[in-house]
Amino acid sequence: MKLLVYGAGVLGSLFAARLHEAGHDVALLARGERLAALRRHGVQLAEEDSPAVRRVPVPVVEHPDGGYDLTAVLVRAHQVDAVLESLAGLQGDVLFLHNWAGGPEPLGSVIGHERVLLGFGTDGGTMDGDVVRHRADSFVTRRVAMPIGEPDGRTTPRLERIVRTFRTAGINARAEPRMDAWLKTHAAFAMPLEQAVYAAGGPVALADDPDAVRGMLRLIRQNLAAMPTPPVPRGFAALRTLPEGLLVAVLRRFLRSPAAVYSGLSNASPATAAELARLAEQIRAHAKDR
Repeated sequence: MKLLVYGAGVLGSLFAARLHEAGHDVALLARGERLAALRRHGVQLAEEDSPAVRRVPVPVVEHPDGGYDLTAVLVRAHQVDAVLESLAGLQGDVLFLHNWAGGPEPLGSVIGHERVLLGFGTDGGTMDGDVVRHRADSFVTRRVAMPIGEPDGRTTPRLERIVRTFRTAGINARAEPRMDAWLKTHAAFAMPLEQAVYAAGGPVALADDPDAVRGMLRLIRQNLAAMPTPPVPRGFAALRTLPEGLLVAVLRRFLRSPAAVYSGLSNASPATAAELARLAEQIRAHAKDR
């Protein structure tokens, strides 16, 4: 399988490096200064705050073409329209691995519904200049699989092939039959979380403000209650039923953990605000369908 990873941020760079090291025919699409840095040094990886930086010479390209069996898209939600435009008219399956609560229809209407797969990258990290500082593996993170699914929930040969490909690269992927509902549930949780972190100036700063965490939790509960379908995974229903005090304590502990600090939550760039605005728009539209 010939692969293109579209987007050279944290997850795109990390996935492309792992696929390349596993021997897959993969290229990483980047633009501007990021493209120049990748051509000079390759993908540079470091585990959290480790001084050791590893360089992986992943092939890079500036524009997509029709020669790929699978394009894995790892960009922010507000950047998807530009990606769709560049992929329209090409061939090959397209796996969207990012925050997205808009459903598969707007994706398929541009590039062809038969090409679309949905998923979500569950790794995390931050950009330190040109170095990707990724979250360290732990017992918990190793148990959190990256879900991938067909829009209609079927288990197809191409889905099984894609899951196997990621697993050979050490990426814990799994088939998810309710991928669209999974993404909508995740957005209902993640948007208030990321908005609160953004407003506070980082996850640790938010953890130090229990009133802000409590307000964030109430927004999460409102979003989950407004969903026209049950949450996926079902464990998210606990956010609506467990005592508020207990959940606030758990969330504050998470926000102080390395898993939160190196998850990308600390990114306070304008792109974060733009993505949150797009997700909020999608969640509102989804709630109207109730």
